Amino acid sequence: MKKLYLYIIKSFIGPFILTFFICVFILLMQFLWKYLDDMVGKALENIIIIELMTYAAISLIPMALPLSVLLASIMAFGNLGERFELLAIKASGISLLKMMRPLIVLNILVTILAFFLSNNIVPATNTKFAALLYSVRSQRPEMIVKEGVFSNEIDGYSIKVSGRNPNTKALLDVMIYDHTQGRGNVSVTLADSGYLNMTDNKQYMVLTLFNGESYNDVNPGDRKARETNPFRREKFDMQEVVIEVKDFELRRYDENLFRDNYRMLSNKQLVTVVDSLSKVYLSRQLLVSTGIRYNVLLDAQVVNHYFPDSLNTDSIKQAGLAYNFDSVFKVFDKKHTSTLLNTAQRNAQQNQRVVMQYQPDLYARMVWINKHIIELHKKYTLSIACLLFFFIGAPLGAIIRKGGFGMPVVISILLFMSYYLVSSIGEKVAREGVWDIDMVLWLPSVTFLVIGIFFTHQAVSDSIIMNKEAYKRIISKINIFKFILPAKKVINEDSVSDQ
Repeated sequence: MKKLYLYIIKSFIGPFILTFFICVFILLMQFLWKYLDDMVGKALENIIIIELMTYAAISLIPMALPLSVLLASIMAFGNLGERFELLAIKASGISLLKMMRPLIVLNILVTILAFFLSNNIVPATNTKFAALLYSVRSQRPEMIVKEGVFSNEIDGYSIKVSGRNPNTKALLDVMIYDHTQGRGNVSVTLADSGYLNMTDNKQYMVLTLFNGESYNDVNPGDRKARETNPFRREKFDMQEVVIEVKDFELRRYDENLFRDNYRMLSNKQLVTVVDSLSKVYLSRQLLVSTGIRYNVLLDAQVVNHYFPDSLNTDSIKQAGLAYNFDSVFKVFDKKHTSTLLNTAQRNAQQNQRVVMQYQPDLYARMVWINKHIIELHKKYTLSIACLLFFFIGAPLGAIIRKGGFGMPVVISILLFMSYYLVSSIGEKVAREGVWDIDMVLWLPSVTFLVIGIFFTHQAVSDSIIMNKEAYKRIISKINIFKFILPAKKVINEDSVSDQ
């Protein structure tokens, strides 16, 4: 039995490791497409890019693990079924559930590992990733000269070019204003073409210009000579302008600036933060509720609702129904009625302004609290998804009996996309506070648990639900054309010959 368990574990481990790295690679490519614009043209060192991608890869592991388990389990049991090994094992008296036992233990360990990564490792790497990405985004680009507009990114200079040569990458029709002296546009350089390059130490830009002229306003000491506005004009065939680039080296921002985000917190920290944010939210809600004007009795009851008075047991509902407003309203004449209506209108408008003033703030605080709660639940749901997908993939592989990267990949992608789509919709609904957060976030897990139980039952009972040969036999028995076309008459050759 131990040899059989070891063989099943080996059949699962190989596809699992392979598909895990493939899934991480695919998710990492999605990351590159998302943040490619933030890294292009920044002259980043290779070590910085590798560090950034490493942090991103670690943060993607909790999402890659469920898909890897699903794909590996389908491939492992599909290969066993395709080679008739599964049939031989069942013939020896070993049930499918008993064959799955070592992999169940293994995937429980994978689930625990996934939760440990989500709760402890990923928040730390998310902090480092956010700090490094912000540092990269703040990095000054190397080639910052844009076509057709003045670029003021280089300290002390304004540079404009009409275009670039597509073959030589040379700058065309270069115009440079030198503001380093702080005297305005008193120095300008024009050139037919030029090149902009960075020195090896990343401290200077070298602008090489060809066939141009430079104009400089002279600032003489004599006051009378200054009125003539003298200037100096120089022509050149080639000229190099060396520009010092300040703060070009990557400046790493402090990681503590990003630790308050919900993606950078463990579950224990999330519970503490949610409790603190909820108290602030209730205090703001109290401010809004007590800032609205009701009638005199109802005002007191609203205050008593938030600051309970043991001697006052009247509820808000009772306070609202203390008077029959229609009967009281009919007692007054038209003059007093008009006054009452105007007063009520002013109070309603004032209440509307109070509500509109605080509504965006309360909404933003509610969404921010819900994001923390969603992140707390996601650490559990993504981890448990590893075990759920195994109970879907293993029996599904035993049913379809196909290994390799064909059918298993298609089925795995469809199932995982369904799970991810339902989870994403649930997160959005929960974030907006439309439905109960606990119910919405755990609905995909419960749904896929039911699907896993169904597939496991079908596999244990040797169901033909996914066997295409069985469907072919059923379709062949049902001849729909016999109800439409008349049956052909069979002619006996002997009778024909007798005639």
